[in-house]
Amino acid sequence: MEKNLMNEKVLCKGHVDLVDHMGSDLTVCNAARVSFSKDTEWEIDEKVVARLKESGSSYHPEDVRKLGERDQKLIQYLAKHQHWTPFAHPQITLRIKAPVSIRTQMFKHKQGFVENEISRRYVSFEPEFYTPQWRGKPTSGAKQGSEDFIEIDHETKKGYENVLRLCLYNYNELLRNGVAPEQARFVLPQGMYTEWYWTGSLAAYARFYKQRIDDHAQWEVRQYADAIGKIMKPLFPFSWRELTNISSFACSK
Repeated sequence: MEKNLMNEKVLCKGHVDLVDHMGSDLTVCNAARVSFSKDTEWEIDEKVVARLKESGSSYHPEDVRKLGERDQKLIQYLAKHQHWTPFAHPQITLRIKAPVSIRTQMFKHKQGFVENEISRRYVSFEPEFYTPQWRGKPTSGAKQGSEDFIEIDHETKKGYENVLRLCLYNYNELLRNGVAPEQARFVLPQGMYTEWYWTGSLAAYARFYKQRIDDHAQWEVRQYADAIGKIMKPLFPFSWRELTNISSFACSK
């Protein structure tokens, strides 16, 4: 697997980091073409080669490769007709830091994913907490979701911060009293940050992205979907574009 340092900051203390990835747009094409006992290769972008030679720049073969037009059309066809198995061969591992309640939403996506999470049974460093940008409750009888960002009064803000401090204090006191970490963690709130390794196929991440970038998804999880999209787009430019069918990767808020 190829190492690649890419990371995106999310929320106040969260992040999405690329750990490893395996495969490319060409992997998708060859996974599809194997049905006919055929494969394909990268083409050389002669225009780029000419510009680099003219400027006297050195380059690596990977810098001047491109996906052939036939392969681009193949990816378009596969995505349009929902032939998803070729997109399941590329694999991506991310390290994600997010509040517990947002992790729960992300873990609902099971097909094509595996996760390993930090356990407070074993780690001893102090937990960190998420301070939200507050939003209004849903209107029109909706049972979930939120409206636009709102301001809340100072005392309520301080109350939230005090609750977090009290939870952390009691957590540390339980540990000081000899309580097992696996029980002491019960006092920690859903706003606590956790971290995990998340490995999934390109197809799985695309399904996650399309569901969680939607305006109906919770704002916080949309920020993580946006960050994941920014990492995936340069790794699998043609496949990601066709699978998500979205030209812009910006969040709506």
